[in-house]
Formats: sequence, C-alpha cells, structure tokens
Amino acid sequence: MKLSIIMPVYNERETVAEIIDLVLAVPMDCERELIIVEDCSTDDTWSELERVAADRPEIRLLRHAANQGKGAALRTGFAAASGEVLIIQDADLEYDPREIPLLLAPIRQGRADVVYGSRFLGGGPHRVVFFWHYVGNRFLTLVSNMMTNINLTDMEVCYKAFRREVLEQLTLRENRFGFEVEITAKVARGGWRIYEVPISYYGRTYAEGKKITWRDGFRALWCIIKYRCRD
Repeated sequence: MKLSIIMPVYNERETVAEIIDLVLAVPMDCERELIIVEDCSTDDTWSELERVAADRPEIRLLRHAANQGKGAALRTGFAAASGEVLIIQDADLEYDPREIPLLLAPIRQGRADVVYGSRFLGGGPHRVVFFWHYVGNRFLTLVSNMMTNINLTDMEVCYKAFRREVLEQLTLRENRFGFEVEITAKVARGGWRIYEVPISYYGRTYAEGKKITWRDGFRALWCIIKYRCRD
C-alpha cells in the first residue's frame, strides 16, 4: 500500500518545519509521499518549505499563485496524489502525526473506506481551549448528522483518511472550511463504510495562529443545508 499525506499550508512559517519532521518520523511499513500545497502565504512559509524539503524526495511541494482556501488546497493535493490511501494533515501542530497509523488501521483491515479521527471519543491528551468552539463543533456535527443520517462525533476534525476510490468518485467544490461539510455529506450519500477512531488534540489560541472564526461556522451551517438539498 502507498500512503499520500496531503498537507495544506497557509502562513505557518513557525510550525511547518516541525510538523514535517514529525510526519516523516512516524514509523510506517508502507511507501508514503507527503504532498504540501502552499496556498500563497503572506509570510516566509514558502522559503521555509523549500529549505525543509531540500534533499527529501518523499516531499512534493505545490504552490497556489493566489490564496484559494483549505478546500482548494486539498483538491490540488488530491489531484497530485498517487497513493492508494490519502490522509489530511494540518500544518499547525494541533494533531499528532504519530496517530496516523490509528486512522489507517480500519482501512488496512478491510473494514472501512473512510476514517475520521474524533476529538470527542476519549483518546489521548486534549488541550483545554475555547468553550464556544467546542459547542459550535458539536452543534455543527449534530446538524450534519441529522441531514446525512450518520452518527459522527466530530465532523469538523482535520484527520480524515480515504481510500483512493472514494475521492475519485466525488466532485468537490468548496474552497474554504466548507470542505468538511461537503465531503462528509457526499461520503455519507455514497454509502461508503465510515469509521471513527479517537485522537489527541493540541489546540492553539488565536495568538498562536488559529485561523477559523465564527464566520466559518455560519458558512459550515449554510453548507450543511446546501449539500442536503443538492450535490
């Protein structure tokens, strides 16, 4: 099996080198590639990526000429991937790459087509951060579940793994954080076997670089309704 790890990056100069080192240090018994899509950062992220990726053939660097958003960066990464399984990895150190094998296990066992991590299933350490983010995540997951008739606990989580065949049959359009809602709705509609596994969460504050805001929450709610009504 070959694994493609897709990492969208925007203004993560301070963390991107460390997260790349962590990802590549994870012991894996399969071939892997790390596809990094730099979404036209306004800091020195691109220069840092070029430095870190030098002489590392398992890293592929892609770059958007204009900022398009996380969803667009993921579509670019998915299109470039050659692996049989694809997994999403953020560049902000909120998720632990050592838990990637946990997400791969149900797929490798032949039980799952799609695996979501869950910050709410009692996994490893969880940093205590924002109450209203927690409420918003649970609310959006609840409404999404009502529309899709599945029982996820963490729809907005970064860590999602897919068999290649799943993504090849989906047409994805959302450019920004509406991606999480769109892909969940379309995977549910496709009848794919979905599993969840508990994961750790090392959340960060806005002072530390967190980007998602209440506006993204409203966009997610609109997308839940949108993708319930049409493809």
